[in-house]
Amino acid sequence: MNAILTQLTQLSGLGQDWLWTATLVFLRVGAAVFLMPAFGEQVVPQRVRLILALAFTAIVAPAVAPGIMTQGYGFPAAVEVAVGLALGLGMRLFIMALQIAGAIIAQTTSLSQLFGGATPDPQPAIGNLLTVAGLALVVLSGLHVRAASLLIQSYHVLPAGRMPGSGDMADWGLIQIARAFALAFSLAAPFVIASVLYNVALGVISKAMPQLSVSLVGAPVLTAGGLVLMAIVVPLILMFWLGGFEAFLIQPFRPGP
Repeated sequence: MNAILTQLTQLSGLGQDWLWTATLVFLRVGAAVFLMPAFGEQVVPQRVRLILALAFTAIVAPAVAPGIMTQGYGFPAAVEVAVGLALGLGMRLFIMALQIAGAIIAQTTSLSQLFGGATPDPQPAIGNLLTVAGLALVVLSGLHVRAASLLIQSYHVLPAGRMPGSGDMADWGLIQIARAFALAFSLAAPFVIASVLYNVALGVISKAMPQLSVSLVGAPVLTAGGLVLMAIVVPLILMFWLGGFEAFLIQPFRPGP
């Protein structure tokens, strides 16, 4: 490692401490970009993700370099990778929330095969549609700027090279997972409520008219109603989801409710 840094110093004319600082920043930023929504998707080529990581490093490094300690090599590098993965996973959980919401909606509206199979990860119902729309929405809302701000802010809470407490990180991870599941159920709540009311009404009609073929009449109505409800509610769902995602980018380490 010292030989590589020495050669880079001679070629670039920069100090060894500055190069090591930039390397530490790249390790955290690269790990976060690997899991970041939109920029870290599997459909994005690895070379593009590498360029994105270098671009974020060029933005973040000058802002945090004065506060980074350059003592040691192996342990600080491992810490930076772990912190970057934690930040990236926190953002990735919001995409998983959309996928979970899509799975819940699929079970309630009989849309399990609609729009499915278009991504590397098979998704039921409108999960793929919600995911693609959500990714487009966060990119249009300035994800690159907010993500750079998040990475810079993370150095105030988790200084470079300092291992965070395992208990604190475990509590933070549990809070993020709980919020992701709560958000997913909140997004799918209109479809769940409509499905329950519809099935109750269908049961009452079946009791009142036993000769009516409930499955023949009910399935098309349920699918058509799900499509109509999707056209009405999905824009509101995406705006609600975007608000939660932006709140995380602003305060990623806020305490749980």
